[in-house]
Amino acid sequence: MVEQVKVVVLPDGRLDRKNAAAFLGREPKTLADWNSRGIGPRSVKVGGRVFYYLVDLEAYRDTGAREAA
Repeated sequence: MVEQVKVVVLPDGRLDRKNAAAFLGREPKTLADWNSRGIGPRSVKVGGRVFYYLVDLEAYRDTGAREAA
């Protein structure tokens, strides 16, 4: 059985770190650690906050890819 998780996706397809972590089934701290080490899904910084695009999270989830194709 697959567990469904509700996440908030902004109109432009971005998720904040908390929602991105929920999407991947990880803790926000894990994504912060990955980001500092240059691994994990691609992230963007906007106004001092880190966001992840849904397409990049899906690619990472499906293939472990650094970036979406």
